[in-house]
Amino acid sequence: MDEEESYKRAKKRVGELRGFYEHLIAYVVVNIMLVIINLVTSPDTLWFYWVTVFWGIWIIWHAISVYGKLGKNWEDKKIKEIMEKEKGK
Repeated sequence: MDEEESYKRAKKRVGELRGFYEHLIAYVVVNIMLVIINLVTSPDTLWFYWVTVFWGIWIIWHAISVYGKLGKNWEDKKIKEIMEKEKGK
């Protein structure tokens, strides 16, 4: 694989990770605001959790699409990473 192709793949991966982290931060911030609004305006009727649950499902879906499933490929990469760290000690 040439350097340019490697750069393009790395750049795409960084974009995917950045998009996921931005989505996660928005999820946390918006849900904190919704909890506060819900508790201030109608503490007897909790409705914020509907948004939290369904958006949370979407966050999990996004995480799986970015990080992939934790299968054999992930295990192999992790083993290689740990072995490289051990060599460096």
